[in-house]
Amino acid sequence: MVRDADGAQRPHYWGHRERLRGRFLSGGHQAMPEYELLELMLFNAIPRIDVKPLAKRLLLAFGDLNGVVAASERNILRVEGATDRVFLQLRIVEAFAHRMGQAKILNREVLSSWSDVVTYCRTTMAHRDTEQFRILFLDRKNRVIADEAQGEGTVDHVPVYPREVTRRALELNASALILVHNHPSGDPTPSEADIEMTGRIMAACGALDIVIHDHMIIGKDQEVSFRSLGLIEG
Repeated sequence: MVRDADGAQRPHYWGHRERLRGRFLSGGHQAMPEYELLELMLFNAIPRIDVKPLAKRLLLAFGDLNGVVAASERNILRVEGATDRVFLQLRIVEAFAHRMGQAKILNREVLSSWSDVVTYCRTTMAHRDTEQFRILFLDRKNRVIADEAQGEGTVDHVPVYPREVTRRALELNASALILVHNHPSGDPTPSEADIEMTGRIMAACGALDIVIHDHMIIGKDQEVSFRSLGLIEG
């Protein structure tokens, strides 16, 4: 507690929320540390208490804002002070980020704006704690007509079936695919299993004249392209 000029006692954080909101609205987010941005989000989940300690605990537990937003419910609730409402707010923030990234690639020609594809894939997959396999389905003009998660796996494996990939491509009348999956370990180096699985998908799609433009593996801080490694040619 602190004492006002008139002698009244008040919590030390009294007025902090309004001051922080004011700084954000007047100066934007660029000059604000990550814990203050996280505080702004936590205001919606936890009323009337100082949420700065919780914001700092979340960042300590998950490394940065991306890690916090992508963390699983189980791991969020392990952090002291985190609640179901905190997890809900994080999922809402994540949904907005994913939708905004997806809007930059859906129904657009993407081979000439590859950086948007990479940014979107990083946003949706880099901080997942289990493997996910996604496919971007493209039409003949290389416009993305669908973006779908084809499989969810464990920390080091995700099942992918070439027959299901080709079946879905035919349903969508796709002419080309971009394959994407993540490595929760953080190391995007392709494994032998990744290379073998990609070869089987390419063989199945090739028989139907469906082109595989690339297969990206997303790590926590970087990504690897099969095409850039020479594992996909043409």
